[in-house]
Amino acid sequence: MFKNRGDIVYKCTVRLLEDTEILECEFHPSYKGKFLLEHVCQQLNLTESDYFGLRYVDGNGQRHWLHLAKLILKQVKDATPILFSFRVKFYPPNPLLLKEDATRFQIYLQLKRDLLHGRLYCTSNEAAMLGALIIQVELGDYDPNIHVGNYVTEMKLLLRQTDVIEARIQEIHREPVEGTPGGTGGVRGMSAQEAERSFLKIACQLDTYGVDPHPVKDHRSNQLYLGINHSGILTFQGSRKTHHFKWNEVAKINFEGRMFIVHLNYPEKKHTVGFKCPSGAACRHVWCCAIEQMLFFTLPSASDACVYTGGGLFSWGTKFKYFGRTEREILERDGLLPPRDHPEEGSSSGGKRKANSVPATPSTPMTSDFGYSSLPRSTHSAPLGDNICGSLSASGSACNGGCLLSGPAVDIALAGDPLRALPEEHSAKRGTTPVPGGDHEPGEYNFRESFEHSSSESALTTHTTEPRPPDDWSRPSSVEHTPHALTTLHNMPPAPRRFNLLRTFVPSFLFVCLSLVLTTILLFETDVAPSLKKKQEMVTLQYHYYAPLKEYLKRKVVELF
Repeated sequence: MFKNRGDIVYKCTVRLLEDTEILECEFHPSYKGKFLLEHVCQQLNLTESDYFGLRYVDGNGQRHWLHLAKLILKQVKDATPILFSFRVKFYPPNPLLLKEDATRFQIYLQLKRDLLHGRLYCTSNEAAMLGALIIQVELGDYDPNIHVGNYVTEMKLLLRQTDVIEARIQEIHREPVEGTPGGTGGVRGMSAQEAERSFLKIACQLDTYGVDPHPVKDHRSNQLYLGINHSGILTFQGSRKTHHFKWNEVAKINFEGRMFIVHLNYPEKKHTVGFKCPSGAACRHVWCCAIEQMLFFTLPSASDACVYTGGGLFSWGTKFKYFGRTEREILERDGLLPPRDHPEEGSSSGGKRKANSVPATPSTPMTSDFGYSSLPRSTHSAPLGDNICGSLSASGSACNGGCLLSGPAVDIALAGDPLRALPEEHSAKRGTTPVPGGDHEPGEYNFRESFEHSSSESALTTHTTEPRPPDDWSRPSSVEHTPHALTTLHNMPPAPRRFNLLRTFVPSFLFVCLSLVLTTILLFETDVAPSLKKKQEMVTLQYHYYAPLKEYLKRKVVELF
């Protein structure tokens, strides 16, 4: 097979949101990710494709979203076979505002999957209601001649599906809808579409809606799970939501090695919080997810926005280019938001722009207004958003196209002992389903189970079996983040950036040595600078050092081969 020929066709498998449904697709080496996603959406009759993405797992078990503007083959070049998972990438804040019923159904399937795998956490009452709504969508109204015995057991609905919850689901399924004769708050009498919309309405109000957990550790080596959705960045410890950094509080996001860093801006002071990821690749994946979610839900328009991280002395840094429409553009296109009277500065120029600031207005009507302040650009910094002067005008700052943000310097406060690397939490073995562990308290929600399960989602399986989990569910306490809470989290003084001697000296030393060796070989093996070679010092160097070393190396090479 010749890679330069244009008739090469590669085959891949795409798993849909129902594990039993797959698509076999083909693509040429010149095709980009956008082609494959559009092909899958066409097969599903989806026109609102911007909310979806294709996820894959590389050879090291690291998950990635398929970049739509890059070649497919370059992103999955080491994968055999090539497997993708069709998933919801951007969970809309209010899925009931979606224009197409087909899009809402796919969101429903994704949330149903999240509920089964433990990512969509809720109380036992909410779990029973959501389970009953799923039964109503798939089985219809309760019929005593058909639905006999414990018919809910045959359907896997929840990660922790106990006999108590199953009995409550059946009870809600039998009861009529509230407002009808004899209605007691059940689901009987709902159409499939009404049950689906009720499911979405309940699910989108939960704390873990749209959260895909990433394992991290804080400065005290406490195990946390970090989630990113339309509202901001959230952290969970065990069954508790410990912090919620809203997008209007986030001034900048960057990463250094395995450290994911969030710069926060409050009226009183500025804070910086760091989380250590299991690996550098995992940290970059978290950063990319955060940048994409941030830009999608806050930018008025994409306009080829790019986010850059500044590299160090001997590093190239990272560039992330946002591709596709933002949520505000989608809502304006569908007539759910009034069009803007005046386009943003630079939007009509047609050129690419760096994302140097954050828009001052949100894209979704149900969220509050955003008021962003600026922070300086620093090493590995990724100022978020589009270069929109309106976001800075409130603070009296002037901005021209391409300007950098200005403001007081911010130290990276990563107090405490160095964090230990998090061991691999998941396996990408095909055809396996992780078993819920017993290392947590009864009734405690643990993101580790859902992370392990979703990390192997590119495995091509059609059936999954899990043992019955413990009996109890309990809702995590929602602790909204405040400046005081963050101060207690980072109560040690900021640590200044230390100069890394090895990182600076060793490459410089190797470069100088290599240059001297190449210059010496060029001088003694060619006719360059004959007058210089006749000098006494050069003659001594050649016959006493260069020639013996040359003969020694030649002899060793001959002995080796």
